[in-house]
Amino acid sequence: MASAAEQLAQSINLSAFAKATELKNRIWFTLGALLVYRLGTYIPIPGIDPKVLADVFAHNAGGILGMFDMFSGGALGRMTIFALGVMPYISASIIIQLLEAVSPTLENLKKEGGAGQKKLNQYTRYGTVVLALVQGYGIAVGLEAMRAGAETAVLNPGYFFRITTAFSLCGGTMFLMWLGEQITARGVGNGISLIIMAGIIANLPHALAATLELGRTGALSTVTIASIFVMAVFVIGFIVFIERAQRRILIQYPKRQVGTKMFAGDSSSHLPLKINTSGVIPPIFASSLLLLPTTIAGFMTNGQSIPWLSRIMSYLTLGGPLYLSIYVALIIFFTFFYTAIVFNPTETADNLRKYGGFIPGIRPGKNTADYLDYVLTRLTVPGAAYLAAVCVLPQILITQYGVPFYFGGTSLLIVVSVTMDTVAQIQSHLLAHQYEGLIKKARLRGRRG
Repeated sequence: MASAAEQLAQSINLSAFAKATELKNRIWFTLGALLVYRLGTYIPIPGIDPKVLADVFAHNAGGILGMFDMFSGGALGRMTIFALGVMPYISASIIIQLLEAVSPTLENLKKEGGAGQKKLNQYTRYGTVVLALVQGYGIAVGLEAMRAGAETAVLNPGYFFRITTAFSLCGGTMFLMWLGEQITARGVGNGISLIIMAGIIANLPHALAATLELGRTGALSTVTIASIFVMAVFVIGFIVFIERAQRRILIQYPKRQVGTKMFAGDSSSHLPLKINTSGVIPPIFASSLLLLPTTIAGFMTNGQSIPWLSRIMSYLTLGGPLYLSIYVALIIFFTFFYTAIVFNPTETADNLRKYGGFIPGIRPGKNTADYLDYVLTRLTVPGAAYLAAVCVLPQILITQYGVPFYFGGTSLLIVVSVTMDTVAQIQSHLLAHQYEGLIKKARLRGRRG
């Protein structure tokens, strides 16, 4: 028999959405904030020659610049005030998470609850400022070295250009960080994730048009294009299935007495463990490390032939056997590494023992931690294989067929995951609205009676 929550979820329809005024306001606020973000991706930094910059990015589209340009919605390729996007904020968040595992001070802040989380968020903001300034200054120096023939990308190079560019890019990142927090608080979904997703899907119409143009000119057959779109639908469905998959561990609580009342144990409690605990972090790290040598080599050659750099670039060709092998190995490594950082079996076991919970058949304490670690390791193996398959398959399709449609595994994972989280939040708001309506009706009937 379906529970009351499931029945309410099934009863959600357009009429319920029409009555949820607060939810509609949140959605409009989210759309307006994303529109502001997209407008900002077209405000250029002063002192840049757009023609030279476009030529340089065209020659380095397959490197790390192409990947970060995709995450920024083309803002990096146009070198706008939002060129860095929210990547410094994400990097700072990951660094803080890694430091929590090695720093007792940060670990204690994490255990303090809301107050400690506020301090950690403040440290993340400080780290974002530092990273954005450093990366902005590095981009400014790199822009001065960019050339297309005899022309340079910067009209008036020098320290003034470097400083103004660094502060402009840092200001753009801080504004996006604030905008993401506003979306999270006043809108629907996670603001930072929605900004990244908006940047990724911004290039989707152009990619689709380019793919259809290849079909029109005969470069790709109709069967090939149809097969690619069918494959895309299949992969999206597979991602949704795996991201929703959980291993639920039964948690029981003994009977406890509060005052004069005796509360029975709740045997229906579960500890959910996802197959993909690490999310999209492993593919991002793996892609960044693999594309970084190729990007550096491309800038160092600057149109000249350097034998040992050319050899490295030939070995790390995008979609080549060595590239794919290293890519898979890095994804697997970062999946296990980041899962160990995100989920701490010992801490979880201590929390269960603190509240009197236990896993049937497993002794509390170290045995529970060992059991959770064993289960999580077994789940991480298919999770790593899933991430590797989703990320490698598109690379093979792009290499074999030369399809311009960016069927990248990392971008697809981000878009699908963020969409699922946003839809879940919308459903939660609708359920809360319906619960409020039922409570009001119950009160009115009670007064009448």
